[in-house]
Amino acid sequence: MLLTIDWKLLNDIMAGKKSFVLRIDEATYEALEKWSADEFRSVNGQLEWIISEALQQAGRKKKEKQVNPPKVEEG
Repeated sequence: MLLTIDWKLLNDIMAGKKSFVLRIDEATYEALEKWSADEFRSVNGQLEWIISEALQQAGRKKKEKQVNPPKVEEG
């Protein structure tokens, strides 16, 4: 018997992400797909970003801390 593992699903579960079905019309999906490609993201990643931004703008989510790269001293 061959066992296949959906690693993305497993990683999402381990990261505490929830899965759900989203139904949208074809034109909207195509626009989202193009936008995603323009920003080098997956459609799923783009949706996560859009939702996160909307929640922050509506004041329903705390702003995420951005990790700044360490400063390199010149000399």
